[in-house]
Amino acid sequence: MDESQPIYRQLAERIEGEIVEGVLAEGAQIPSTNELAAFYRINPATAGKAIGQLLSAGLVEKRRGIGMFVAPGAAGQLRRSRRSAFRDAYLRPMLAEAHRLGIGSAELLDLVHRELTATTEDPPATTHQGV
Repeated sequence: MDESQPIYRQLAERIEGEIVEGVLAEGAQIPSTNELAAFYRINPATAGKAIGQLLSAGLVEKRRGIGMFVAPGAAGQLRRSRRSAFRDAYLRPMLAEAHRLGIGSAELLDLVHRELTATTEDPPATTHQGV
């Protein structure tokens, strides 16, 4: 766990990540407070606070007597929120720096395209030679 954020927030972000990635599909049951507490070796109240945060954000819904489930539309809501955060944290500063360096839109798009292509290609196979 990362000490720069409270544990409950880190746990909530992990669950959010699993929703965005499809590990926890909409309608899927999330682990209980006690299961999360046992797995992460944290206080059940801390796990409960993480789930409460997800509940108040509308990302999970409580089904009385059954448990907590990923709410309909949660993945889309998280993607929209994360895209906005991505734009603010990465894209706008990158565009400002490109402007300061005199990098035009065509050159910037070309740079982004090349980087995307380079990161999606399979890395070359490595050979190991005996010494």
